[in-house]
Amino acid sequence: MTAALATIAGTASGRRAWAETGMSRIAAYAFSFPGLAGGDIRLADYAAHPILIVNTASLCGFTPQYGGLQELWTEFHERGLMIVGVPSNDFGNQEPGGANEIADTAQRQYGVTFPIATKAIVKGPNAHPFYGWAAEARPKDVPRWNFHKYLIGRDGYIADVFPESVAPTDTRVKTAIARALSKNVSERSG
Repeated sequence: MTAALATIAGTASGRRAWAETGMSRIAAYAFSFPGLAGGDIRLADYAAHPILIVNTASLCGFTPQYGGLQELWTEFHERGLMIVGVPSNDFGNQEPGGANEIADTAQRQYGVTFPIATKAIVKGPNAHPFYGWAAEARPKDVPRWNFHKYLIGRDGYIADVFPESVAPTDTRVKTAIARALSKNVSERSG
């Protein structure tokens, strides 16, 4: 276990998340992101719900995917899907602004109503702990550009991964979300 993951495993919220789900290894529910609008986006608050975590950027050719993510939110949120946008400046310096600029792009330009985190590092040794965990779990499926999508299943583990080239409204994404929503927590995502 990496030092960052060991630190997370030692937190009270991490232990509670595991205890609540009966898990013996680190799950996505152990992590949280500082929210763009304040407070924390605690993944443990969405235990037993599928979560789509997407690294975003305001000045990217894929930025219109915010609209597709909002469509997914509108279609699946009432059924239990959580979406978290994680702005990052890691690829092409395409998220250079601060909270106001990020909010302007996501919320005002694209009408996003799902939670957006503050800007985070998503690759390399200084990556946010969630992204370090995901890279350890799926080393061949790490973000290579903005709008990389991790679908966390109801069991708290990575159920599917979609690169930036796969739009949020692609049939493959919608099918994976529908499958994750239909699974019981006790079923393993694989």
